[in-house]
Amino acid sequence: MKLKHLLLALLFPITGLAQDMDLPSTPETTMPDSVNRVLIEYKKPKLFSFLTDIPKDVAGFTKQSFSKKNLPNLAIVAGTTGILLVADQFITNSIQHSCSKKGIHASENFTPFISVKIAGKKTNLGKIPLNINTAFYNLGQGSATMLIAGGLFVWGEIKHNNRALQTAKQLTQAFIALGLGTQIMKYSTGRENPSDATARGGKWQPFPSWSNFQNNKPRYDAYPSGHLATLVSTVTILAQNYPEKKWIAPVGYSIAGLCGLAMINNGVHWSSDFPLGIALGYGFGKFISRKSHFILVQ
Repeated sequence: MKLKHLLLALLFPITGLAQDMDLPSTPETTMPDSVNRVLIEYKKPKLFSFLTDIPKDVAGFTKQSFSKKNLPNLAIVAGTTGILLVADQFITNSIQHSCSKKGIHASENFTPFISVKIAGKKTNLGKIPLNINTAFYNLGQGSATMLIAGGLFVWGEIKHNNRALQTAKQLTQAFIALGLGTQIMKYSTGRENPSDATARGGKWQPFPSWSNFQNNKPRYDAYPSGHLATLVSTVTILAQNYPEKKWIAPVGYSIAGLCGLAMINNGVHWSSDFPLGIALGYGFGKFISRKSHFILVQ
């Protein structure tokens, strides 16, 4: 079996992790789904609910994740991570060597679209990628998610479309919650990126000093992958809210796989950083998207 087939086989069994949740009542807008012959009814999200819903949704998702019913899924994440940990250095070396032979440059190369200073540090809010590896890597950085959310919000306000508004709200909520959550996990585990590894598979240095964590990110922030958590949640939320668009899931998750390969190639992540990132993105995306509507069989 070729390496790329093995890697994909190991990474993607975890995309079935979330459990179904009870659905809310009192919908305001009805959206027909002619493909599945059901009525999908959406409520208009409250102002700032993308922020105010985070604490209770994170608590609910955490409770669900560690429920007895979900233990087999946790075992899949743990087992897949363990297998990939053993093979991490081999997978990284093989992918980087293969990409180099094919002329796929690992270095991040882009032109800033918008640059601002935040807390004295230059931050790029938008990037125009100049090579294919950078293009796929940037898809997981969150700017694509927020552009989609912004477009759906504007469309929803103009057309009074509650489905678009709910989707925009969920994308923003997942971006914030997963961004904060994965940063806490990265700080708690302190794993070296492949680019800065001082040992095979990278050292684990939990709870470094805050200044070291902020100023030397590649030494501490590999595990888990926030990029994949964000990108997978985006695909999941879009697929859940637009079930008639059958192409969203296969295309979106395939792009997430290519993003993962790009991150191994540029030395940002190990393969074992991905199972938990994928599980977080899929599980949280499905959790919050299933709470926004009724599904009524016609």
